[in-house]
Amino acid sequence: MNTTTSTALPRVTLVGAGPGDPELLTLKAVKAIASATVVLVDDLVNEAILAHASPQARIVHVGKRGGCQSTPQAFIEKMMVQAAQAGERVVRLKGGDPFIFGRGGEEVEHLQAAGVAVDVVNGITAGLAAATSLNVPLTHREHAHGVVFITGHAKPGDAGTDWAALAHCAQQAKLTLVVYMGVSSIEHIQAGLLQGLPARTPVAIVQRASLPQQRHATTTLADMAHTLHAQHLGSPSVLVIGDVLQGLAQLDQPTQPALRRTA
Repeated sequence: MNTTTSTALPRVTLVGAGPGDPELLTLKAVKAIASATVVLVDDLVNEAILAHASPQARIVHVGKRGGCQSTPQAFIEKMMVQAAQAGERVVRLKGGDPFIFGRGGEEVEHLQAAGVAVDVVNGITAGLAAATSLNVPLTHREHAHGVVFITGHAKPGDAGTDWAALAHCAQQAKLTLVVYMGVSSIEHIQAGLLQGLPARTPVAIVQRASLPQQRHATTTLADMAHTLHAQHLGSPSVLVIGDVLQGLAQLDQPTQPALRRTA
């Protein structure tokens, strides 16, 4: 009698949970979550998204959040490998998109090196959701020929971004800047950007983009840090900087209710 042995590789799916609003999940993300037997969940993922998981699935919270104590990345990677090799259907659920400041690249490299196959399901990144919540584009034929997604949080031992050089590039190439994890270093970011961008450059600071608790302030680059502190905006917040904000109504009033998109 012939017998066959499965040669399927152990597998992990990295799933982008989007910026927070559960309705912004993709259908592919919902299917992946529903089929998982183990879900490793980041700290910023909306708990409502876990309603899509099977009641039998094991939910493991592995907090990853700027400014807070985090589960070590090496420990998360070890858990994924062990669960996949044990035959579990593993989903690594990450806020936003796994490949935009989500350490997705590091996890893919580690998993593949351990002989684990990887699938990736994209999610809407917070920078896009932040701009969209204000009915502002990130690119515009007149105001912005491109967009730069950049982190304000430098890796320990890394000098970080040359904000002055980036500002000169943004000014010459007409780019929108979208800064993630920039709250704790906002004064440093502002000082560097002012070396290449006009002080009047419009800025939007958007906290908890896409969630009912979303707040935002509009200001200028010269007043960016002051506005953030004065309006008590904290993490998680995204900074959108550039002339795509020119049309945002009442720019000189620092706090306005976020505009909501309806179906």
